[in-house]
Amino acid sequence: MKSSISTILLLLVVWVTAFGQKTMIIGKVRDKAQQAIIGANVTLKGTVRGVQSNSNGEYIIKGLKAGNYVVVVSGVGLKNQEIATFLQENELKTLDFTVEEEIYTLKDVKVAGSKGVRGNEHLAEVDGYTINATKKNEVIKLDNLNANLAMNNSRQIFSRTPGISVWENDGSGVQLGVASRGLSPNRSWEFNTRMNGYDITPDPMGYPEAYYTPPMEVVDRIEIVRGASSLQYGSQFGGLMNFVLRKPDISTRFTVESQNTTGSNGLFSTFNYIGGTEGRLSYTAYYQKRMGNGWRQNSRFDTDHAHLELSYAISNKLKVGVEATYMMTEIQQAGGLTDAQFAQDSRQSLRSRNWFSTPWFIPSINAEYIFSPKTKLSFKAFSTIAERNSVGNVRAITEDDNLTSLRQVDRDFYTTFGSELRLLSDYKFLGKENTLATGLRYFRGHIDRKQQGRGTSKTTMDFDLSEGVYPRDLDFTNTNQAAFVENIFRFNNKFLMTLGARVENITSTMEGQFGLTNGNPTLLSPITRNRSFMIFGGGLEYHITPQTEFYSNISQAYRPVLISDLTPPATTDIIDENLKDARGYNFDFGYRGKVGNYLNFDVDYFYVNYGNRIGTITQTNAENQRYQFRTNLGRSVSQGFEGYVEFDPVTAFFKKSKIGYVSVFASVAYIDATYRNFKTTSVVNGQVVEGNLSGKRVENAPRKINRFGVTYNKKGFSVTWQLSDIGKAYADASNTEAANSAATTGVIPAYTVQDISASFKFLKHYNLKAGVNNLTDERYFTRRAGGYPGPGLMPADGRTFYVSAGVKF
Repeated sequence: MKSSISTILLLLVVWVTAFGQKTMIIGKVRDKAQQAIIGANVTLKGTVRGVQSNSNGEYIIKGLKAGNYVVVVSGVGLKNQEIATFLQENELKTLDFTVEEEIYTLKDVKVAGSKGVRGNEHLAEVDGYTINATKKNEVIKLDNLNANLAMNNSRQIFSRTPGISVWENDGSGVQLGVASRGLSPNRSWEFNTRMNGYDITPDPMGYPEAYYTPPMEVVDRIEIVRGASSLQYGSQFGGLMNFVLRKPDISTRFTVESQNTTGSNGLFSTFNYIGGTEGRLSYTAYYQKRMGNGWRQNSRFDTDHAHLELSYAISNKLKVGVEATYMMTEIQQAGGLTDAQFAQDSRQSLRSRNWFSTPWFIPSINAEYIFSPKTKLSFKAFSTIAERNSVGNVRAITEDDNLTSLRQVDRDFYTTFGSELRLLSDYKFLGKENTLATGLRYFRGHIDRKQQGRGTSKTTMDFDLSEGVYPRDLDFTNTNQAAFVENIFRFNNKFLMTLGARVENITSTMEGQFGLTNGNPTLLSPITRNRSFMIFGGGLEYHITPQTEFYSNISQAYRPVLISDLTPPATTDIIDENLKDARGYNFDFGYRGKVGNYLNFDVDYFYVNYGNRIGTITQTNAENQRYQFRTNLGRSVSQGFEGYVEFDPVTAFFKKSKIGYVSVFASVAYIDATYRNFKTTSVVNGQVVEGNLSGKRVENAPRKINRFGVTYNKKGFSVTWQLSDIGKAYADASNTEAANSAATTGVIPAYTVQDISASFKFLKHYNLKAGVNNLTDERYFTRRAGGYPGPGLMPADGRTFYVSAGVKF
């Protein structure tokens, strides 16, 4: 496969070099002081062609045909400048630009305006092929953070994003578990999780668990649009989380980068990247190797990530591209602990033979066609060919592993295909510029699930069966067809409104063998569910000043019964066979913007109405044994306030400083997530006991999620201290206070954690990074697992450190 990719790349380079390179535009981009401007966007209006100015302010656009062009120079903090020109065949035209700085309004992407403020940005009102106006959204720029990116440290990465709860039980950094507004962080399944705009989960409408997370060292930014994104991306309550990888460097022919990290517990990570642009061809590729022993016993990991991306401008109107991403993992799972074991030694592990692996391959193709400066079309087709494999002792943690018994093997095989067609068009109505976004989607996912196999008695990662077949062997097929339309109506320069709708059709089929009874197969009667529905949404936005605005949005949401809802984890959980789909809506009202170049802020009130919510409740059977029952728990409501503010006092009071800059940030959230009326029954000592969930808090939903930090930077040096203060939560909807013997239910206590990270860039091409995570070595946990990799409570990592060195040419 590697030789084939190399051959394709070589042929493309030869082709591009040989043809169409003689007609070109070159020049320099400078400011009024005639200093070079680095990274300015130089584009040909109404085409797909564009580059960036390099470190000397120079640019070159090759492979052009004779004709009329309008060259546009733009960039955040720069006033747009246009020059019309005519190119003759084989002409080399020189166009130099002198651009002025400009204060940008909220119609543009937000960035920190001073040397101290390094906060989150917001998406533009219209970005690419999507409408973001009126919606609560954040853009996390990874370059703005001092964080342990080699280990995908979620606590640091989402530090400035208010209301994000994080499950911290995967020290390998492979599986991301985040949520917002009282939703479940279980592998981020309430978010529509994408990479470069396409799906990377097995099935967003049937099994949206995010087993794959791209290495943060290659992520340029993370785009988060809360529940109001449901019209343009999917009906999920959580909204969109899109990892945007670094694009090919369009300022140079060739860029090479290497970042190497070492740290506690045998951590070693090497990240290597190349990219560039030659005429009409852009390319990028990276490889990351990450391995270590983990903070707990029996928690080794060894992961490999690779990615290749090529794009080619066939003409000035049409650009095509291909991407391919591959991941291989080998992770030892330390398993859960009881509360007593955790108090005794949180680093211990009673499961030495549990292993987990998720081979993941994601190919995609894309095309972009520009009809005119006001209308453009995008097409993406993508696939996932992947597995989820686990082997180990999955019985309750109160049962010892005698190290000779056969282990249980569970395997999932995912094969999916999806495509999306999107159109964006600006048009005039009643003398005002309006924007229309519309699109079509098709997705088909198939999961072959094999569970409860009798594996070997080995201690290594081995997914072979020692005897028999898999007692549970199920096939799931999910087909999703959707269409959406959303429009911005601009009434004047200050006031706009968005309206939209999405129609969905979801067909789910489950069939196969559910288990064995006395050695005989228990066949499942094929189940097919077909649903068609329409959801609506709308919002308002009013600009108080060019840099501040009020925004509000309401959008319906829908969550079909998931595949993971229909099959219990590998413990004693019981599934309600009459599970129903959930539906509801999200509402936001907020105020955001910045003051000068020293204060960023975003404060909002939210309300999430979640009907027929699926969750777990603790029941007691006739034998007086407690068990977890997964069912529809009626309606839950999450409401509260989120706030983010970052302030640079040095810039505010002194404008400039020779001793450096300081920024202080606070990301706070109060979340009241509770159930409404839902009656429950259980058997206690042979008697039926009735109860009600009304007023009970939603599981895994802390009421407070507060993070605070201070950053100091001077020239190439920067250091950040961060404090995370998270409230207590419950592991089940019954709000069980006392933990059961298996530690699968009970309180998840409040905790505070501190981190400190620093970076130093020097001699233009080099950097050093270092940090300490969990500075005070707090012992805490964020999750009680009912199935793999538990069961039991899952300790978070204690104090660790890392040191990293990098180079970029």
